Amino acid sequence: MLERHELEAFLTLGEELHFGRTAERLGVSTGRVSQTIKKLERRVGTPLFARTSRSVALTPIGRRLLDELRPAHARILAALESATAAGRGLLGTLRVGFASPWAGELLTAAADAFLARHPGCEITLREVPLAGATRPVEDGGLDVQYTAFPVGVPGLTAGPVLIREDRVLLVPAAHPLAARASVGLDDLAGLTLVTAGPAASRAWNEAHYPTRTPSGAPVAHGPAAATWEEVLSLVGAGRGVSPGAARGARYHPRPGVAYVPFHDAPPLEYGLVWATATETALIRTFAETAARTAAHTAARIGQARGQARSANTTR
Repeated sequence: MLERHELEAFLTLGEELHFGRTAERLGVSTGRVSQTIKKLERRVGTPLFARTSRSVALTPIGRRLLDELRPAHARILAALESATAAGRGLLGTLRVGFASPWAGELLTAAADAFLARHPGCEITLREVPLAGATRPVEDGGLDVQYTAFPVGVPGLTAGPVLIREDRVLLVPAAHPLAARASVGLDDLAGLTLVTAGPAASRAWNEAHYPTRTPSGAPVAHGPAAATWEEVLSLVGAGRGVSPGAARGARYHPRPGVAYVPFHDAPPLEYGLVWATATETALIRTFAETAARTAAHTAARIGQARGQARSANTTR
């Protein structure tokens, strides 16, 4: 019977063909690796590696043993990971909702990364109406929902902020504000906002669709939209204006709608929420995966923008 350290030393050296790199991967000394391999060779009764002062190579018997042990070792590791996942509650189906296309892209990438590490799970992604706010996760129809913060609903837990996005004001293309380089929150005075309806909490609605400007002027609320397509249609038809995310200009360009940046509004923050009473290790691990995925995506976008700026500078 092979000891675990013998098996790991043999398989790692068979991949690396270098005692130093093998020792580094296993976190032991080079001498320990050499002693382990010699002990294993004595047990087998024949050399498994041909060594010189400059190289390490598998012997024919060593190659055959490596080819036969590698799939068995992979099955053992998979079985252990599956048992560990079951012990931590990382089995089952996770239902995840989102209301915008860029959220769908992020969650799809996060789901792919999660399932690569936890193949015993299943993740279903579902688009939810904008007007539904966090009701799907409150009512138990979803396990996790991507939403704009703040949540302001008792019984819901908010995960870390995944994305920060500049705010813009969606106005009809013929509106006087459409020609402005930017707008301020006080410019909302006298305007009518297209909102997402009353389903969200008071804190959420006030953060996204204020009833007063910072200087105290009233802001009228007009028609409610169930989806972003309805928001765009209502704004384009001149029924009102609507705060939104700058990213929307890239995903929802419309000839009749202009996206004007706010110069004094805090950025929008987005993340995942779930019911506190039904929180599981599966939910927590998915939230952590989504945070890593968002960070990697942001770093990749930042690097691409930096390269573009550098290229423009050198022209």
